[in-house]
Amino acid sequence: MNKPFKVLATATILAMAALPTAAFAQQGVATPVNETAITQAKVVPGTMGKITDFVNDKTGKFITVTGRGLAATDQSEIILSITKDTKIVDAKGQTVALKSIIDDKKVIKAFYGPNITKSLPARGTALTLVVQDHDFSAIQGTVSEVTEDGSILVKGTDLYGGYNDEIILHLDPKATILDQNHKAIEAGDIKAGMSVEAFYGPAVAMSLPAQSTTNYLVVNTDEIADLTPGTSGIITSKNEKSITVIGNPMEHGGTNYVMLHVDKDTVIVDENGAVLTADALKENSYIDAFYGNVMAMSYPGQTHADKIIVKAAQAVKAEGTITNSERAGEGRVYLNVGSDDKTENDIILNISDKTVILPLAGDDMELKDGMKVVVYHSPIMTKSLPGITNAEVVIVTPDNNTVAAQ
Repeated sequence: MNKPFKVLATATILAMAALPTAAFAQQGVATPVNETAITQAKVVPGTMGKITDFVNDKTGKFITVTGRGLAATDQSEIILSITKDTKIVDAKGQTVALKSIIDDKKVIKAFYGPNITKSLPARGTALTLVVQDHDFSAIQGTVSEVTEDGSILVKGTDLYGGYNDEIILHLDPKATILDQNHKAIEAGDIKAGMSVEAFYGPAVAMSLPAQSTTNYLVVNTDEIADLTPGTSGIITSKNEKSITVIGNPMEHGGTNYVMLHVDKDTVIVDENGAVLTADALKENSYIDAFYGNVMAMSYPGQTHADKIIVKAAQAVKAEGTITNSERAGEGRVYLNVGSDDKTENDIILNISDKTVILPLAGDDMELKDGMKVVVYHSPIMTKSLPGITNAEVVIVTPDNNTVAAQ
């Protein structure tokens, strides 16, 4: 910490632990009951959140608390040592078992001593854990849209569950809104593309997407994500002026199959941002390609590439025939590579919802026995015979003789 802190006396800690809780976004610590508590409560660091990790071994007992600092200088995540002197209580001062807090995923206010490490996350010693009588959730992500009424659509990851999440957040009139430096900003300063960490709940409307009210947000106003349409995929062909890309549309729009015109105005970089030339655009390369909203109504659609990020890995191309095999099954197909009598070079392809399948005109997306295909698959493959790998792109070619057609 940058500022010195006094250590609370045991009696003061117990007094704080017995205090009633307030709404989590408006109050940093429990309401004090005397002048001494007021003075000391202001200097005791604390974090409000949930226990996201617990370790109990020969080195000691430790919890990781993830949430938000009760003051701007406090930690949003910290590892705390639980000692025999650590008080674990509810809002009425009644002792609570640590296991029940972890099992029930309770929100706590964790107060700790001022001596913490400079590691990430910081480490310290827990003085008091106060179990809260309310719950909340949190999301880390990007503001995709700001509506006319000031609500924000956030797409990202649930802070505690780790799963992809999407939610419309209505800002409480008294919401605490901080920038990346923990300085207060106005709701009108929030723009689409900014990254955000927002705490909301406990009530969540079961709509699509879900909706809730937030009264505590930390917004990065310096960085605005690129919300332009794009395709994350593989270069399947290239000429002097254009590339063809097949993959998955970006979160903010795009298409799975596009021809991109590349010229001097196209920004080409690697994953670290280093500038590259058009020579880096090679067939089988994985790329993220960004382009405008205007696209020629051809097949595939055609447009100008504004920016291309070239990734280090390359897909592997294979051609052959989908063949009936007992080794195939749900979510898998057997590819007779080369459409010959040899089996040592054949592969089994995992087909997932991320696999892009381009069928013949008028056909459905099902891969059938006898289909001739061109496949782009992951360079990672099992050492079994045949090898098993993930199919990225499957293109059905006109030269096929499917069982269905027979």
